Amino acid sequence: MEIILQSTITCPICCYRKGETMPTDACQFFYECENCHTILKPKKGDCCVFCSYGNVSCPPVQKEKSTNKGKNCC
Repeated sequence: MEIILQSTITCPICCYRKGETMPTDACQFFYECENCHTILKPKKGDCCVFCSYGNVSCPPVQKEKSTNKGKNCC
């Protein structure tokens, strides 16, 4: 399975969308919305902002799903 590195984050406050390149070796815990400057944090149970607000899960989660190991991502 090929890992997707692009994800579009949607701000839950102002609905602004922006495409971002995800880090491949770590989860991103904070993200500042370019439009309203809200600092986004992962929702409870998610490992990063891409898993909470992106249209594609982060690379560690994608790898976990492809190998089906069932362990935590980061």
